[in-house]
Amino acid sequence: MQISSARDVVYQTLKDKIIGIELPPGTSISENEISLQFNTSRTPVRESFVRLSQEGLLDIYPQRGTVVSLIDLELVEEARFIREQLECAIIRLACDSFPPEQLKALRRNLLLQQACIEDQDYKKMFELDENFHLLIFEGCRKLNTWAVIQQINVHLNRTRMLRLVADYNWHNLFKQHQLMADAIEKKDAVLAERLMNEHLHLTITDQALLKQKYPHYFK
Repeated sequence: MQISSARDVVYQTLKDKIIGIELPPGTSISENEISLQFNTSRTPVRESFVRLSQEGLLDIYPQRGTVVSLIDLELVEEARFIREQLECAIIRLACDSFPPEQLKALRRNLLLQQACIEDQDYKKMFELDENFHLLIFEGCRKLNTWAVIQQINVHLNRTRMLRLVADYNWHNLFKQHQLMADAIEKKDAVLAERLMNEHLHLTITDQALLKQKYPHYFK
């Protein structure tokens, strides 16, 4: 495996595992261990560690080791705030003009969410949650704006994933998505914005609950 491709594979795999709580906050990892796991040299592993450290997902302590960073709630709140401003604006646009085929895609996504609730597949539910929001941006032709959100979303995503793991009662999440799709179809911008605001404010309530349940995961 070439160094560049090995680096990308190691980086993305570790990032997914950190966000997916397969590597919980505070977990120690080593270059040797990861090199053996991916059957590659230490160079791409070291480069991946540096990149993940720059994103705030790993803490590297020279001569001491590397650990998965604790969740920083200040970064989580900043990401939530930015996302709230942008998503409330986007859903207002969606109520003004939204392609019928994109609305059908939202409905298909909701059907998959229902099935996911029954299966209790938290990773799939997270993926569908993300895709639901992406479909709204896509329908408004604002994919570059979505890309901006993804750049600051990593810390917020850790708490969102942890919330799904902590409580498999996802009916409220599904219902909010369903009501947002209904509001877009009815072109009710006032209702749609209120629903989106309430939806994203759930993160604030979740933070307190998660910190109480997993105090060792947070700074």
